[in-house]
Amino acid sequence: MKKTAIVTDSNSGITQSQAKALDIYVLPMPFNFGDQTFLEDINLTRKEFYQKLGDGADISTSQPSPESVLDLWDALLKDYEEVVHIPMSSGLSSSHDTAAMLASDYNGRVHVVNNQRISVTQRQSVLDAKAMADKGMHAAEIKKVLEDNKFESSIYITVDTLKYLKKGGRITPAAAALGTLLKIKPVLQIQGGKLDAFAKARTMKQAKSIMINAITKDFETRFGSDATASNMHIEIAHTQNPELAAELKEELDRQFPGHDIYVDHLSLSVACHIGPGALAVACSKKLDI
Repeated sequence: MKKTAIVTDSNSGITQSQAKALDIYVLPMPFNFGDQTFLEDINLTRKEFYQKLGDGADISTSQPSPESVLDLWDALLKDYEEVVHIPMSSGLSSSHDTAAMLASDYNGRVHVVNNQRISVTQRQSVLDAKAMADKGMHAAEIKKVLEDNKFESSIYITVDTLKYLKKGGRITPAAAALGTLLKIKPVLQIQGGKLDAFAKARTMKQAKSIMINAITKDFETRFGSDATASNMHIEIAHTQNPELAAELKEELDRQFPGHDIYVDHLSLSVACHIGPGALAVACSKKLDI
């Protein structure tokens, strides 16, 4: 019997084909369009999602159903001794709490991680978990390492439109109207699983500068003077904005020479709440595995 299976959800940005190549398992996030439910990367492609979003469809997200979680765990535990389950941050969804409750019936064979990550930083946690599993570490050890390092990451996001933040209740309609009138590009921050306002910009160029400066400051203060290419990951994520992501990568390459900067799409469940045209930069500390 194989030792430890690594499970996450599609908030990590890991696609089903990538999961197969990595030998991990990804629960697709459900999307509701009226009375219809679709699963990310199963029967809902990125192109179809953005088309529906652009057409003004009323889209909502939910966590994976308990049945889908249990069915996957049960199938995996026929071949694996243990499961490490890495859902999106408990500060942004109840997925973790639901999974932790379900895991209590598995006699210690399923370990649910609460390490306050989402998107590209969650993806990095999954890769780290897989590396630890491949080295023979037990699920409980993997969970402890990930949770001990849960605050060793930052994400900064700027959005192209305030429409979706207003729709999700993140800002009031009045604030959205004023921000649109003034052409404000808010910069948001995720540290420790909470989404908070960080700064305001008037242009996307200014927003990029704010995010680069914020990451640079994190390197110098939060992560110490030894934050270098050898011990830090840098990631870029975007929603239907590959050109701007490529420009940001060029700027970060100049700012942080020697880093292998990862670029990817934000998961659809994140895009649903911030809309197309968003851009994010993230960093996380490399684990000594």
